[in-house]
Amino acid sequence: MTDAHVIKPDWLTRRVLNPAIAWLTRRGMAVAGSRVLAVRGRNSGEWRRTPVNPLPYQGERYLVAPRGHVQWTHNMRAAGGGELHKGRHVERFRATEVPDEQKPEILRAYLVKWSWEVGAFFKGLGPQSTDAELLAAAHRYLVFRITAADGPSGDGA
Repeated sequence: MTDAHVIKPDWLTRRVLNPAIAWLTRRGMAVAGSRVLAVRGRNSGEWRRTPVNPLPYQGERYLVAPRGHVQWTHNMRAAGGGELHKGRHVERFRATEVPDEQKPEILRAYLVKWSWEVGAFFKGLGPQSTDAELLAAAHRYLVFRITAADGPSGDGA
């Protein structure tokens, strides 16, 4: 495998944009379908939260990491699932990582829906990119298929 691809958020994103999106979403006002992802930290066990853009595609739902192999993706691999929050609604889910060869069509759908927000993280790629181009870049962008988890929503995330 190649070196892990990570695009760290800048000051504006970390200190203003993400907190604003999370604040609105926690109050039930999702921005274009955003949710707050809560996932257990792989080392601390503490709940970690970040805004995400769930993608409904062909009857399934996905979380795509446009910034690459970031902390929430490592935590998701370790935890195997988490919670999506919008206002008081909490949706527990299980997550399964999607292999690279299945990512091109999902990445294309994600770019169709979200390129206005995340297009800068997909340098040189867009909804019109070929399957071969998306497959060549697939290792940089983790994708998780999410399915409903059984049981109540856990211990106060």
